[in-house]
Amino acid sequence: MVLDFVDRTTPVAPRCAGPSERREPVGGRVSVPPSAHVLCSRPACRCLHRRPTRLGQRAICREVRDLVHAADPEVTETVKRTVQPYFVLDGNICALLAAKTHVNVFLYDGGIVPDPEGIITGGHDNKTARTVAIREGETVNARALSAMFRRIIADNRAGGWRKLKGR
Repeated sequence: MVLDFVDRTTPVAPRCAGPSERREPVGGRVSVPPSAHVLCSRPACRCLHRRPTRLGQRAICREVRDLVHAADPEVTETVKRTVQPYFVLDGNICALLAAKTHVNVFLYDGGIVPDPEGIITGGHDNKTARTVAIREGETVNARALSAMFRRIIADNRAGGWRKLKGR
């Protein structure tokens, strides 16, 4: 499954009836239901359901996706928590979330994967996951991120970070 990346609200064209579960517009915008992960197929509709609003965010998400798949071709993609793209292989590897000014890459490593290049930007004391925030215009540190993905995958195959941390 190939995923596209998410934006929680989108402008709605006046002619669009949209999915039946769509809510009434608030301030000229409408919340997109979790089930709408694709471009609206109605010819008169201009809705872009669950897509980043900035091309830079899309480029970052695609680059991170390529890095995860390069780390191990068996990695699969799924949507969890109704909106977030997750990359999994014998457990969670990472998830992506496009924010207004950056893309968050949530690394599910239990805080045990070393970060010698200092790319972790948040969750230093978190017991489950840490975050790498990548802003538009920044270069993705592919070498460091790939190394972290490979280590998380190896840890997952060895039983997961919870088992390894308990040793």
